[in-house]
Amino acid sequence: MKSLGFFEVSGTAAAIDALDIMCKSAEVELVSWERKLGGRLVTLIITGSVSACTAAVENAAAHCIKKPAAYAVIANPHPETMRLAELSAKRLEKNK
Repeated sequence: MKSLGFFEVSGTAAAIDALDIMCKSAEVELVSWERKLGGRLVTLIITGSVSACTAAVENAAAHCIKKPAAYAVIANPHPETMRLAELSAKRLEKNK
């Protein structure tokens, strides 16, 4: 079962650190990332199995260089939630 993991932290460097931790912790992939407030608040969106996303997000929360502002894992997300994540991913691809 696919799930989405969300990890929000202050600062781009902390977000990159969290992403590295998550990808090394479990079999997850980056879907997209959103920068708000000029990059002062960064939200990472990952995907993988429920157990992989949970392990990755919890490990990043415990070991990231900054305390996260928020984090969550959504198991079996509703199609509208998936659509929101896909829209974010498309914006990321368009900016390349």
